[in-house]
Amino acid sequence: MFNPSESSSANSLGGRLYRYEVVGLRSNVSTVRRSGSTFFTVSYERMGQFMRQVAQSGGKIINIFPASSENLPASNVISTSDSTASESTAEAAPAPKSKKGADIPVNIYRPNSPFVGKCLSNEELVREGGEGTVRHLTFDLSGGDLRYLEGQSIGIIPEGTDEKGKPHKLRLYSIASTRHGDNLDDKTVSLCVRQLVYKNKETNEEVKGVCSTYLTQLPVGAPVKITGPVGKEMLLPDDPNANIIMMATGTGIAPFRAFIWRMLKEKHEDYQFKGLAWLFFGVAYTPNILYKEELESLQEQFPENLRLTYAISREQQNVDGGKMYIQSRIQENADELWGLVQKENTHVYICGLKGMEGGIDEGMSAAAIKNGVDWSEYQRELKKAGRWHVETY
Repeated sequence: MFNPSESSSANSLGGRLYRYEVVGLRSNVSTVRRSGSTFFTVSYERMGQFMRQVAQSGGKIINIFPASSENLPASNVISTSDSTASESTAEAAPAPKSKKGADIPVNIYRPNSPFVGKCLSNEELVREGGEGTVRHLTFDLSGGDLRYLEGQSIGIIPEGTDEKGKPHKLRLYSIASTRHGDNLDDKTVSLCVRQLVYKNKETNEEVKGVCSTYLTQLPVGAPVKITGPVGKEMLLPDDPNANIIMMATGTGIAPFRAFIWRMLKEKHEDYQFKGLAWLFFGVAYTPNILYKEELESLQEQFPENLRLTYAISREQQNVDGGKMYIQSRIQENADELWGLVQKENTHVYICGLKGMEGGIDEGMSAAAIKNGVDWSEYQRELKKAGRWHVETY
């Protein structure tokens, strides 16, 4: 049976509450069922559980409102302080087990109706002596319904029009913060954005990316159009004992910053990471190691849980005397990585430049051959098992 009391507890991180309009609850839930719609107040972190309970009880959610919205329907509201709701829990059955994908938010805001947030900060990540500009941007989400998970992306619609006079199309960026945001209040989202600059092959003129330039130069306080979230490929497993191998180049570090923050920096009653998080990070110069101080501080605090392996192409050499790319680091550690991927609780994530994939496969293939295994076939099995995750561009 439906358990509204359990679904209506306050959120410990920020207290964001939502009102759900539900119809069709089974008539045997007599203390809850009303004619027409019933309204429930639900905390952010209980939303997934609440929706599963509604479905289990034969109900249908027809509307969701932020609890702070004006002109909300006032009748039949059941909240944490409602004594009727508390009485109904006596016959409540346990909530159904979570199904994969049931709690993944997708396309809460679409391009034709984006959420308009506000830029709270825009900070340079590349230190003196580095190459290019990479900014860490944080946007205010308060007043909206946008929620997301680590490993997802959001769309940004830059201001202005293209050469045909049409509004610019959105660009997707991997989220660099956990679901609770950098301020742990469930009210922000952060991105890691490199300004794209290249030469036009025909004219030799310098060209700057439309959206990346818009974002890297966005002033604090400016509005920004946000869509999404999207993406299910790069989500973390629920298992706190999992081994998480991360391979990134440049701004591909974004989802892994979110992973590491959730695993080690934040504290959660229902998720206490005890596995191994191993990050391989490829950059051109030492000053281009994004989030370096924060990462190394966490490594000092959790030496048994976090390993950092850098590949600095313009400063280091591989065993053959060539530039040290991330592929070289994978090949150096291939035997240990091979041992880890044999474990069913190991997940591999790759994010960044597409060219890195071939070198990674080459290194892993050599280790697999030593053990009489065809890497291509084994990799396909890892993908089928949902343990090999790739997001490259």
